[in-house]
Amino acid sequence: MDSLKRAHAPENAQADSADGLATVSPLTERGIRQSVDGRVGRSSDDQADRSRDELVETPAEAGQTDNHSSSSSGSSTRVVPVSAERLLEKRVVAMGEKDPAATAYKVLRTHVLQRMRANNWKTLGITSPTKGNGKTVTTVNLAITLARDQKHTVLAVDLDLRRPSMASIFFDRHVPGLSDYITDDRPIEELLVNPGIDRLVLLPGNHSFTHSSEILSSPKMIDLVNEIKDRYPDRLVLFDLPPVLGCDDVMAFAPYVDALLLVIEEGKTTKDQLASAYALLEDGTNILGTVLNKGEEGSMGAGYYGYY
Repeated sequence: MDSLKRAHAPENAQADSADGLATVSPLTERGIRQSVDGRVGRSSDDQADRSRDELVETPAEAGQTDNHSSSSSGSSTRVVPVSAERLLEKRVVAMGEKDPAATAYKVLRTHVLQRMRANNWKTLGITSPTKGNGKTVTTVNLAITLARDQKHTVLAVDLDLRRPSMASIFFDRHVPGLSDYITDDRPIEELLVNPGIDRLVLLPGNHSFTHSSEILSSPKMIDLVNEIKDRYPDRLVLFDLPPVLGCDDVMAFAPYVDALLLVIEEGKTTKDQLASAYALLEDGTNILGTVLNKGEEGSMGAGYYGYY
């Protein structure tokens, strides 16, 4: 990971390395550049709008039905199908077959899976130095892309307890979620939802918490992580975590995940912010790589692969 640790962003968070970065060239207006172990792809931009609707037991958009599907254990997971149009509106491009951004997420998936399988890792936290860098939509796109690999299932968990936003990508209204488990001891099985995508299950957040770092490092949360990690041997778990700088949530939770992926934003994340995030996380934390989000069109060379 030395090449990633030397990555810098003079004023526009343009990732750089003395070793050079393999890149996927920009082909779409809303593309981003992604790097894992120094390899870069392009995908889509992020800022999920938070829903302000009241919490309801059955989240459904107009015309949607609320069904259930059986898992391999015999338990039932609620199914609330989400339209492809809505996902595209929310910058979720991973379902596209020909979209270059979807191809970039496949590249990212390959590098993530190679590292996780080589180390027998099953849990990955996704974070960023500051808010608004695109970590949530990166989590969602990566989760969908991983779920399309039939060798495993994927659980995406919204652990940004200060500002949960994953549910608003999929649903118009708040859904029952992690806060119901934390405050009311509601069974996790009642909170899981399948958005109509094979092998993908969501554990959304809903209400925010002020003392989030204490919750993330509490015995109750640790028990939850162990349960969802160990229940299914073929399951990969992605945690959408809060930003690193400004609170200690990620530092509190990092010991309970196998690795972290850091999302930075071109034109916003500074060299100092990136260095500070690495400094806070590098001791005892496996940093899988970085994702450079919201790269400017034309900022990389022509051709499918290129080098800095």
